[in-house]
Amino acid sequence: MKWLRISSALTGIAACSLVLAQVAPHAREAGAILAAQDDPAAMSELKLDAALAKDDHLVQDNIEAALTAGDADLADSFVALARDRNVALPDDLLSRVGDAVKAENSSSHFAKRFATGLVTGNADDVASLSGTVAGDLFVIGDIRDVVREGKHLAMGEDTDRLVLGLATAGLAVTAVTYVSAGGAAPVRAGLTLVKDARKVGRLGEGLAAWAGRSAREVVDTPMLQNAVAKGSVFRPGETASAIKAAFRVEKAGALVRLGKDVTRVAEKTGTRGAMDSLRIAEGPKDVARAARLAEAQGSKTRAIMKVLGRGALLLVGGAFDLTLWLLGAALTLFGLLSSIKATTERLTQAWCDRRRARRLRRAQIAAEAALADAALTA
Repeated sequence: MKWLRISSALTGIAACSLVLAQVAPHAREAGAILAAQDDPAAMSELKLDAALAKDDHLVQDNIEAALTAGDADLADSFVALARDRNVALPDDLLSRVGDAVKAENSSSHFAKRFATGLVTGNADDVASLSGTVAGDLFVIGDIRDVVREGKHLAMGEDTDRLVLGLATAGLAVTAVTYVSAGGAAPVRAGLTLVKDARKVGRLGEGLAAWAGRSAREVVDTPMLQNAVAKGSVFRPGETASAIKAAFRVEKAGALVRLGKDVTRVAEKTGTRGAMDSLRIAEGPKDVARAARLAEAQGSKTRAIMKVLGRGALLLVGGAFDLTLWLLGAALTLFGLLSSIKATTERLTQAWCDRRRARRLRRAQIAAEAALADAALTA
């Protein structure tokens, strides 16, 4: 029975050691991710390590997909990621990416996209954003958007209140930009990007809902309707002044912060990187996290967001699973230590029992010898 108890304790040690060897790497990874959950740059690095370990062709496949989709900027972002992670890429693939980037940055392409952004007010790259911002800085773009959406509102038609509010806010910020000699230009560019993302359907649902509520707060609807009814794109100065009067500056703090964060992303990753962050963001805090990620990762940010999605910014539904790994490792470690303790105690008890038995046998032999000597003497 004694040796059975020792054997069971040793079996517990072996079983717990085996389980712990399997659980420990997952628990270590889970602990690192949970510890880095407030640092999007560090957390994305850890998640990216896991993604690259699972798929050796992840970077190359994404580059091919980006080139097929005509997104040279994203392909170049993956090249930067490969360079940072020492991932080998075929020379012909690198050459194709270089040619695509060169073509996208050519003067003719830039001029064409600038004109598109200026005329349509939609931006998806640096050139078209430059045209869009130029149009908004000259108030033409914002007046066009306010007049169009404002007339929809006045006639009871479907109105994009988010575009309406952002355009109204943009007019007010544009005035500040002129007064401050460009000091408010980053906010102006950020608000334009949010507005463009909304127009082309690349604004996350949660962020769109939040921005829509914020936009409603900064607009005095009756005053705006009156300004739109009397305004015209052909009288930009007069119309802009009337529209700006409907803007509630004291309510615009949240939108201004959003505009600044979007601009921080665009400065490090380009216009498309900012658009990507707006697409996966569910609120202004996500955009602020994206700005921190972009400042840390630079040109690699688009590739990281493409691979990880919103998971590049924060833990998405994984905290419970990660906690289970840590709990499982803790329980297994407790079982191992308990088995070691039980084994030690049982081996020690067996050793003590054996020594006690030996002493008893020696004492018994000595007593028998003493009796024998007494019998002979008698």
